[in-house]
Amino acid sequence: MTATHTPTIPPPRRLKPWNAVERSLAKVGISGRMLVLAAPVLWLLVFFLIPLAVVFGISLATKQFGRPPYSPLLTTEEGTVQLTLHLNNYIRLFTDNLYIAAYLSSIRIAFIATVITLFVGYPMAYAIARAPDRWRNILLMLVILPFFTSFLLRVYALTGFMRGNGVINQFLGLFGVEPLVMMQTDFAVYVGIVYTYLPFMILPLYTTLVKLDVSLFEASADLGARPLRTFLSVTLPLSLPGIIAGSMLVFIPAIGEYVIPSLLGGPETLMIGRVLWDEFFTAANWPRAAAVAVAMLLAVVVPIMLLQRAQSAVVER
Repeated sequence: MTATHTPTIPPPRRLKPWNAVERSLAKVGISGRMLVLAAPVLWLLVFFLIPLAVVFGISLATKQFGRPPYSPLLTTEEGTVQLTLHLNNYIRLFTDNLYIAAYLSSIRIAFIATVITLFVGYPMAYAIARAPDRWRNILLMLVILPFFTSFLLRVYALTGFMRGNGVINQFLGLFGVEPLVMMQTDFAVYVGIVYTYLPFMILPLYTTLVKLDVSLFEASADLGARPLRTFLSVTLPLSLPGIIAGSMLVFIPAIGEYVIPSLLGGPETLMIGRVLWDEFFTAANWPRAAAVAVAMLLAVVVPIMLLQRAQSAVVER
């Protein structure tokens, strides 16, 4: 007799909850990619594009006394809706020497501070990237540690070092050196920006330098290249993406800085952040302040686009 085997039918597979949700969304025409992109797009829409549209609308109004302190863009008279746009605020920005000087001074100070931050942060990032593994986390923690303190307190603490009877001048007085004038100068502003934004330069540089292949340096040494030649030919070109990213993270917030020039700079330290504050709170000219903010945003977006294009070109090469 031959035994007959009846085939066993496997139990029906149960769909996982996520697969069921994905199929339900697919029926409506929503893919997983759209669902993932929805969160950042919604964030940019609510917290960037809508406020930017509101500020841009205020910049096209005129100052008036009342609430709100600017003229309405849409007016209704006898059933007719009229849109009134004023370009006087933007024309004033390009004709008044105060605003032109403020923009140029902000770009100059932010650029010089970014270059100084790069020269200070690059050796530190390189040293951390070449440090033993057991020391890297400790060194990175020391770099990030200032973020645990308030930004305002860190900037205000610098006044205790650089004022006339501060720590630095008291130390120099022990050797008979005359007190140095550091407060209320551009030098103090540079020190404040470099000290405050130095971690933003070190971290992108570290993430780029730590990924470099050590065999490239060994091959360069085997070919007879000296350390300086290896750095200029191998290390520096390969670290350009980190340099560009760190420079953007320092230059962009520095160009609109207000706290550092107010606490450390003097009356001659003219930056667009202080002009924006004076227009908004002192002069109560909301349309002019909104125009200054929009123009500053455009002044920041252009270098961002140029630096991103340069970074993409470097990565593709």
